[in-house]
Amino acid sequence: TNTSKKITMARIGALSILLSAPWLCQGFVPADFAGLPQAAPALKSSLSDVGDDVSTAATTDQESAHVSEADEERARQKKILLGYLNPEPVLDPVLADPITKEPIVVDTKTGTYFGSFNDRAARSTKYEMKSSGSNDVYKGDSRSFFNLLEPVAEKDEEADRAANARDFIARNLTPLVPPPLRSVLATAGVALGEDYVPMRDLFTSPAVSYAYERGWRDNFRTAGFPGEDEEARMAMEYFAPSMSRSVDTRVLVDMSCATGLFTRRFAKSENYKRVLGCDYSDSMLTEARRRIQADSSLTNLKATKLDLVRLDVGKIPMQDDSVDSLHAGAAMHCWPDLPTAASEIYRVLKPGGRYFATTFLSSYFGMLQSSDGGATGPSRQAFQYFKSTDELRDLMISGGFSPDKVNVEVLQPACVVIRCEK
Repeated sequence: TNTSKKITMARIGALSILLSAPWLCQGFVPADFAGLPQAAPALKSSLSDVGDDVSTAATTDQESAHVSEADEERARQKKILLGYLNPEPVLDPVLADPITKEPIVVDTKTGTYFGSFNDRAARSTKYEMKSSGSNDVYKGDSRSFFNLLEPVAEKDEEADRAANARDFIARNLTPLVPPPLRSVLATAGVALGEDYVPMRDLFTSPAVSYAYERGWRDNFRTAGFPGEDEEARMAMEYFAPSMSRSVDTRVLVDMSCATGLFTRRFAKSENYKRVLGCDYSDSMLTEARRRIQADSSLTNLKATKLDLVRLDVGKIPMQDDSVDSLHAGAAMHCWPDLPTAASEIYRVLKPGGRYFATTFLSSYFGMLQSSDGGATGPSRQAFQYFKSTDELRDLMISGGFSPDKVNVEVLQPACVVIRCEK
């Protein structure tokens, strides 16, 4: 009908405008189609030809049988491009429901899902995520992160306001209270809240997120940490064999990524098809996104898809055998449930997948433990205290790794480097 023809021609017109502006295409189309802006003239011509076809009468069966390969290719390109304007829900190849571990379907409300998002394309791209085996719905935003820690739920407004006030105190103010006073308050049941766990929630404070790359992490050098560039190099070198076995996927997870210190380095290397920066703290992920958006080399990645995910390492929302390599820099001492985390890491790695982590020996935390008034146990202490490399080795073996695939070394005086292969 004339109406349908007008609609089709309008869509073709919109696509022609899109293709004529490379800044619109960059970050808007998938990495696999990063060359589309350069092919704009040819594609616009193809779309024009297809538009002319729409206004003509239907071809006969005999004519249809002689459609040239060029016509088929033009039709294929048109279908792909129209799909970008009207994206269909996508089954994510890695992410999953954190409880059922079933793959999630990502319903993109605006923009497109696969690809690197620059500042322009990221402004209004929002997602809803759900697995077939659960009623829980999760949300995400290309300007922040996928929240796979907390499902969307309808709450009583008054109760929600009260809960938010308590959460603000527990997660943002409590980490700034001096440790001795914090222990007293916790024992008395004041201010901390029932769910406050220091080693899990310390880094949820915006003040800590702000300070993390502004001097906080520099102190790690005194424990023997090699520095961000060197640690990233060591990790990527160790990951190379596992990545070579997965040429088509090459998925790297940066667990407890904080402000994206290593996430950015991994993504910039463009050695990976997909980099997932993951953390429990929404304030850390917000700071990570801010730093990513401020770096033009990250907002226009051609070969790597970069996502940020909020999650709990004890309930990793990823499918079994879906990750090629997993990095955890200066993180394990902040995980409350280490045995569960080790098992989850083993579960999500592919056979042959590799885990690289750094953490501290307890000697580094001696003074901190003393300042906590001798408090122990995940519910009150700020960090896990690893007394020996054997303790960490046994932890990874109990998680599922074979003894001959676990290597633990110390960079003096107190930095531990862990390498495991599934």
